[in-house]
Amino acid sequence: MEKKESSKLNIAIIHPDLGIGGAERLIVDAAVELATRGHNVHVFTSHHEKSRCFEETVSGIFPVTVYGAFLPRHVFYCLHAVCAYLRCIFVALCVLFMHPTFDIILTDQVSVVVPLMKLKKSSKVVFYCHFPDLLLAQHTTVLRKIYRKPIDYIEEITTGMADLILVNSRFTASTFAKTFKHLHARGIRPSVLYPAVNVDQFEKPTTNKLNFLSINRFERKKNIELAISAFAMLYTDPRNIIHGDNKNGVSLIIAGGFDKRLRENVEYLEELKNLADREGVSHLDEHFGIVPLEAMAAHKPVIACNSGGPVETVKNGVTGFLCDPCPQEFSTAMANFIRDPQMSETMGGEARKHVTESFSTKIFSQHLNGYLIDVARRKRE
Repeated sequence: MEKKESSKLNIAIIHPDLGIGGAERLIVDAAVELATRGHNVHVFTSHHEKSRCFEETVSGIFPVTVYGAFLPRHVFYCLHAVCAYLRCIFVALCVLFMHPTFDIILTDQVSVVVPLMKLKKSSKVVFYCHFPDLLLAQHTTVLRKIYRKPIDYIEEITTGMADLILVNSRFTASTFAKTFKHLHARGIRPSVLYPAVNVDQFEKPTTNKLNFLSINRFERKKNIELAISAFAMLYTDPRNIIHGDNKNGVSLIIAGGFDKRLRENVEYLEELKNLADREGVSHLDEHFGIVPLEAMAAHKPVIACNSGGPVETVKNGVTGFLCDPCPQEFSTAMANFIRDPQMSETMGGEARKHVTESFSTKIFSQHLNGYLIDVARRKRE
């Protein structure tokens, strides 16, 4: 049940890079929903490019202030983590010394700012952990392990200093406990706040044309080649091969966050194009994509890996298919939709209903507002 509170909160949100991506979408949704509820919201970041951002960040719903844009993102394509820490520390210091006291300071991704924000004695700090950074970083060489050791240690220590820790799924909460064992031993348990989608912006599609859409950032860890290989198997594997008119006009669209400033984005996109050429399915579209929840909100079923977050968001056999991460299983799921065009429409309707009931911005807003009001109340008491 949503908790009521008459007074408005002064809320600062600190995010490393206010570009386009899943983490940014969540932060923007949080800012919009909190501002809509009457709270005073101010977003701080080290990068905000008005030609490449979510429109809510430039519409005036809440102010966005940039500090430290001049600081480097890397040093000769190395030391990315250190540079990210320095940029966020600079933003935090500017907030600390140049702005009045906030009731709540909400930050994400880089936990090193948490102890700095705790210096604002009258503020409570909430940290949103999308996923432990130390699990995303490479530890493949001795040098990398030495480089990451202090960073990983700092991540755990500073994350545990937050007054409230939020995570994006039960899966991440479980991973959090296994990764940050010292925090778990101390009884620190994160609360789950699922990302949201604005279902009102999507209308029921007016065409039944079947296409497949893969939505990810252009990063190697996203394994986008799985979608390309699975799509190619529709035309080569006897178990899934599609004959006749059923295969005509069916395409695979690769969509996602692409930033030409990031070397990996540029290199990986070229690798994917080469793979598509080799597989004979080279007609790809690259543009900024939307998250899978938005796909379901748009009446579209989802094919996803049977692990992690999708297990909690996709209802297998109802709003889409959960598959093992291999081309054969993905290709089989894709073939099901081609053989039975009505399946896409039926599952799409269920997907829309599922997102509306469990992952709408209304539900997200209620839960987030409740968490922050609880934290603020503890501050007063």
